[in-house]
Amino acid sequence: MVVVTPEYNHSYPAPLKAAIDYFHDEWRTKAVGFVAYGGMGGGLRAVEHLRTVFAELHAMTVRDTVSFHNFWDRFDDDGTPRDAESTAAAAKGMLNQLDWWGRALRDARSNRPYA
Repeated sequence: MVVVTPEYNHSYPAPLKAAIDYFHDEWRTKAVGFVAYGGMGGGLRAVEHLRTVFAELHAMTVRDTVSFHNFWDRFDDDGTPRDAESTAAAAKGMLNQLDWWGRALRDARSNRPYA
């Protein structure tokens, strides 16, 4: 699963936390990746806070994140990334990790149910 979040007051927004909490059981033993955006921090402070939330839900977050620092400068008027090559490379890295962990966790759940 991929979570997209802005950075709001150096963390994630309350509606995102409400959505995560609503689907509490669905996150268990799932892989989670992040796409974040914000100002100078690029949403990375929100991601670091979310990592602890997902750890409590027994989810596995992947290390690489797609992050857009000063996002208002990173896209053209049509929403296309101005630096499509580096954006694609970041997405590929994160999605490869997400795929690996997703498959590993799926296999683990089928071999031994998580208590």
